[in-house]
Amino acid sequence: MTIKPLFDKVVIKAIQADEKTASGIVLPGTAKEKPLLAKVLAVGPGGSPDGSDKNVVMQVKVGDTVLYSKYAGSEFKVDGEEVVIVRQADILAIVE
Repeated sequence: MTIKPLFDKVVIKAIQADEKTASGIVLPGTAKEKPLLAKVLAVGPGGSPDGSDKNVVMQVKVGDTVLYSKYAGSEFKVDGEEVVIVRQADILAIVE
């Protein structure tokens, strides 16, 4: 299935965090935090969903690695993969 986001929406897939701490301690599943690093899978065309004249210019592109807000977006399962659809405003930075 292909997802084509509308307006200023971005489809991202979380990049799993390491299961060990820097000191080598293995973390159980319940101690892991939600990953905040993700790969951009699809980007909407921009524009304004409320019909105002405000034009949202998309700053991210497919393939970018980004940091996003902790509680942002809606989670979906597409072809067995977990993806999140967020507004571009919920993306904090592009990681290079």
